[in-house]
Amino acid sequence: MKQRIRDIIQYKTYAELKAESQRYYLGFLWWLIEPVIYMLVFYFVFGILFQRGTEDFVVFLLTGLVFWHWFQSTVMQGVDTLQANRVLYNQVFVPKYLFPAVVMLKNSAKFGVVLAVLLLFLLVYGINPSAPWFTALPVLAVGGAFIAGTTALVAAITPFVPDLRVLIENGMRALLFMSGIFYDINSFQTPYRIVFELNPVALLIDNLRSVLLRNQFPDWGELAAVFLLATVLGLAGLALMRANESRYAKIAY
Repeated sequence: MKQRIRDIIQYKTYAELKAESQRYYLGFLWWLIEPVIYMLVFYFVFGILFQRGTEDFVVFLLTGLVFWHWFQSTVMQGVDTLQANRVLYNQVFVPKYLFPAVVMLKNSAKFGVVLAVLLLFLLVYGINPSAPWFTALPVLAVGGAFIAGTTALVAAITPFVPDLRVLIENGMRALLFMSGIFYDINSFQTPYRIVFELNPVALLIDNLRSVLLRNQFPDWGELAAVFLLATVLGLAGLALMRANESRYAKIAY
């Protein structure tokens, strides 16, 4: 049974990636173009109009946006994933966690491509690899765990509370400006610093910048706290989906 579920997840992930790349003329290039468009807009507004950036503002902004796009796109797609696959699980039984898992894997594959381009850009920009670069792996692993846990939880709850989608959409807009994407959270002192210390996305982006841009090792205490939160969110989401397996098919969307 477990092998069958793994095969379904792998096949569905591959099928969705292929379908998405064939939906547009530029195909998978949109995986790169979209975050670049985000970067150019924010760079123009904050780096040129308001002159809030530093000489390394481009790489600073791009690093934050690459992670943000991974987080935001995965969670927002997770909101609707059970509804989008209702026809399938009404015809045959499949564990509901399969669907947010596919969303996570699909967007992680796209993120991997964008990350590779980001690292290449950093090299071309003149940022030399250093020992802390290797610690980007645990930072991204914790980031992936947090995204997966958040996606599982919102996927489990939203079918029962449709208004949650509106709250999440607006919450994402607020979180965009509170995660240090286009400013350095370390420039703020107490009591404002607490706002960022309670924001896992801000901590993950800051730690990723530390290892890639500042030649520093991550804050392992912050990563441990975020991983603990990710575990709680993920387990809660899985528990809700398992407890309500039969109820999802009866919900009137």
